[in-house]
Amino acid sequence: MTAFINNTKTVLLLGLLTGLFVAVGGALGQQFILPFLLLGVGMNVFAWFFSHRIAIAAMRGREVDEHTGGDLYRIVRDLSARAGLPMPRVYVCPHEAPNAFATGRSPRHAAVAVTQGLLRSLDRDEIEGVIAHELAHIKNRDTLTSCVAATISGVLASVAQWGFLLGGHHRSNTNPLVAMLTVVLAAVGAAVIRAAISRSREFVADADGAAIAGSPHGLISALQKLDAFSRRVPLVQPNPAQNSLFIVEPLCGNPVSRLFASHPPVEARVNALLRLGGARAAAD
Repeated sequence: MTAFINNTKTVLLLGLLTGLFVAVGGALGQQFILPFLLLGVGMNVFAWFFSHRIAIAAMRGREVDEHTGGDLYRIVRDLSARAGLPMPRVYVCPHEAPNAFATGRSPRHAAVAVTQGLLRSLDRDEIEGVIAHELAHIKNRDTLTSCVAATISGVLASVAQWGFLLGGHHRSNTNPLVAMLTVVLAAVGAAVIRAAISRSREFVADADGAAIAGSPHGLISALQKLDAFSRRVPLVQPNPAQNSLFIVEPLCGNPVSRLFASHPPVEARVNALLRLGGARAAAD
């Protein structure tokens, strides 16, 4: 049922973002509607098959194996087996800001990536909590939705600006103010759609990750540390549209970024996990 719901969300996301492409083209002029429609469809196909590679490449991830991955690889392997998942590919990204994400269009095409800063900042129990959270995203097939949203939302802003510049040569058929407002609203709309889909998934992945790890305490401690670090050490990455991929919101100390936050507040997530831990203790 979870897979069906998330696949449905992905289809709706593709449709909404394609509609934004068409809206931008229509505002620039009728001659742009068909090209923007074809571009939107093409981006959907491209994002479906290649968005995970874009995410890894953007973070300069280096793949590790059982010989080079050390404890990280063993943690991913053991928790994947516990979750009943195929072993995902494992990457380490050369960033000081501690963070992690999962990507891939399906559990059989999945990858887990962590930054070097995370490996240096967290202990083993905390790393297990983070990895379990990311595996929960893979198991629930959230990774496809996140990757597609990140890829298309990021491209939409650039394409809209490009189209607006082209539209400037046809001002007799285009109202420049309407075109500009459409570009802005399309970019904002993409961010809102991405955020609305992303936020609810985090609570589910936290709860499912705690179940995979066997306890919520490692994830609770990890979230608190990652939240504190993210306020001091910004994650340098080229595409802010990819923020929804990460376990905690990059640049969460930025007041503007909080307006379109793709994650619920860490405090709310920690409180939910504490309640979960209390309920389990009472049941035992």
